Amino acid sequence: MKRKVMMMLTSALAIGVLSACGSAKESAHSDSGQGGSNHASHTAAPSASQGAHGAHAGHAANEPSADSYKADFSFATEAVTANDKSDLTIRITDDNGKAVQDFQVSHEKLMHLIAVSKDLSYFSHIHPEYQGDGTFTIGTTFPSGGEYKLFADFVPKGGSSTTLSEWVKVAGEAKAPEAVLADTELTKVIDGKEIKLALSGTKAKEEVMLTFNIADAKTKEGISDLEQYLGAVGHVVILSEDAEQYLHVHPMDEKAKGPKAEFMTTFPKSGTYKIWGQFQRQGTIFTVPFVVRID
Repeated sequence: MKRKVMMMLTSALAIGVLSACGSAKESAHSDSGQGGSNHASHTAAPSASQGAHGAHAGHAANEPSADSYKADFSFATEAVTANDKSDLTIRITDDNGKAVQDFQVSHEKLMHLIAVSKDLSYFSHIHPEYQGDGTFTIGTTFPSGGEYKLFADFVPKGGSSTTLSEWVKVAGEAKAPEAVLADTELTKVIDGKEIKLALSGTKAKEEVMLTFNIADAKTKEGISDLEQYLGAVGHVVILSEDAEQYLHVHPMDEKAKGPKAEFMTTFPKSGTYKIWGQFQRQGTIFTVPFVVRID
């Protein structure tokens, strides 16, 4: 039997409704807060493996909190090597060590896995398959050696949306780290599309509207035929520079088709954050990254 590398962690909580990817082809997947009356971004604070517990939102009287769950991340081989496919297993247990048997579908999937490199230059959003007995599996590849953080998002039956995270070490040649610096201009061109991001404010602990305007890069005409991605017009993942503050944000109007997509969130503390907006058009998912400074 192959020896497994086990990485135990305690939970970092995230509250909100996490959406799921469809079967569409993804582009610009590497690198590249939810507001309103029915929407809320969910945030994960530092993981307990680094000495802190996640922040908590309200729970129903008999609803378990994220502290009730743990995740064991393990790989099928002793060493995880860059550019080699690695089989990852994630097992969810309760605080008594018993496997969680039932999970709720959240926007078409039972689990969403976000992987980022330590310098946040690499970003991946994939979906492990449930094998039963609290266990999810997926094959994945890391582009270079170094440290990566994995975020497993899921909803236990009868519980709240929960995020558990862990740092993993990948062997192989490491690339030079990229500084996480705030963009001087919030305009990017991805696959022939020009995406402009506007923030209503840059103050921590205050609601901020994120508005993405998407147009054809050549004609500058607004694109109004965006397709449903993760059950909505788009989704946003936000991480602090140290990857300890995590937010997953859904749009104010899930049925919007562009050229404008609005998201409401609250940055938990001051600092530098990287934002990945994910959208779909003509069957292809495109991911656009921005870096902002929050006071």
